[in-house]
Amino acid sequence: MRVLFSRLTLALGLCAAGLALAQAPTAQPVRIGVIGPFSGPSSDFGNPMLHGVQLAVEEINAVGGYLGRPLELVVKDDQGNPDVGLKGSQELASAGVIATIGFCNTGVAAKSLDVFQNGQLPLIIPCATGTPLTAKFPAPQSYIFRTSARDAIQAPFVVDDLLKRGWTKVAIFADTTGYGEAGMKDVEAALAAKQLKPVHVARFALGVKDLGKELAAARDAGANVVFSYTVGPENATIANGMRDLKWDAPQVGAWPLSFPFFIDGAKAAADGALMAQTFIAEPSNERRAAFLTAYQRKYKHKIAVPMAAAQSYDSTYLLTYALFSIRDGKFTGPAVKAALENIPRVYYGVVSTYEKPFSADDKDAVTPNMLVMGKVRNGAVTFAYPEDARRNLVVQRKK
Repeated sequence: MRVLFSRLTLALGLCAAGLALAQAPTAQPVRIGVIGPFSGPSSDFGNPMLHGVQLAVEEINAVGGYLGRPLELVVKDDQGNPDVGLKGSQELASAGVIATIGFCNTGVAAKSLDVFQNGQLPLIIPCATGTPLTAKFPAPQSYIFRTSARDAIQAPFVVDDLLKRGWTKVAIFADTTGYGEAGMKDVEAALAAKQLKPVHVARFALGVKDLGKELAAARDAGANVVFSYTVGPENATIANGMRDLKWDAPQVGAWPLSFPFFIDGAKAAADGALMAQTFIAEPSNERRAAFLTAYQRKYKHKIAVPMAAAQSYDSTYLLTYALFSIRDGKFTGPAVKAALENIPRVYYGVVSTYEKPFSADDKDAVTPNMLVMGKVRNGAVTFAYPEDARRNLVVQRKK
């Protein structure tokens, strides 16, 4: 069903672009870069990101790609390492790609942004959420786009939920990466907007195996909720440490609390954790049901991190829709940037109904109304509130 829907919408896009372009070269592929952590500690959400892109490209090529020119992926594994990511980004810039979809880790992305900006090579970030990524360059000149929810909207969204539940004594546990640093600042700002301060702040390096002392200090400071900002097994270290202390405070955070490293690593201690989500892997409407079915059919397993797959899948379609507005098939960096800022048709995506997701002044496609609270229950992520499940029957648009 999803494939048929995609073929129909792409066919409409081709008509809108003008069938007169059919004489464009058919043998030359349109090369698109993909970069992310496909091995290493962040591969649990890097591989779903890659699979989402690959699934979309397979569907797009099945209906002719760009006017008979197939999309071709040039894939680089950044291993979750900033230096490896920088090298891969430089290689993509030299490989003749017309745009790149990529990055799961904020710190890895941050080290490579100049490569894309200085090379006038559009980058669409489908996973990394660090607020500074789309704020580094003035929006009208920026070649950095994003389809994930930046932490500047995730943190206030979660803080609002905490206040609704009466949890006002917040301990922040953030890793020392670029992601943890930016996320901690966003949480502190969200609390300050409510005239609150964290009762305890703990920082830690990736790979830490024991946070018992820090957790005991947070408990003794009177914290009644732990807001964690880290991407790997450290989230599980926090949950397991609270269990060992017999401290029954809730754990909340951004979307990494939906990752296997947390849910599988903490097991029963993960139950009840709350996090911001743009997409929950439940067939709440036809588009999402079809996407989940297509993914299962192609990869023969459930999606480890559904948000990563869905956001990268939508990113690939948005890029393709933008290309249809380039009338001469000349994909210069400024031309692709302008096309992304002025996508002419609505794309009925998995995460959102995208109507002008980007503009010259706004490079973030996700707004707060698209977020829902997810909750870990029996080893899976579901809706925290029944009303969110009902609201999710209608795919939200950007506001």
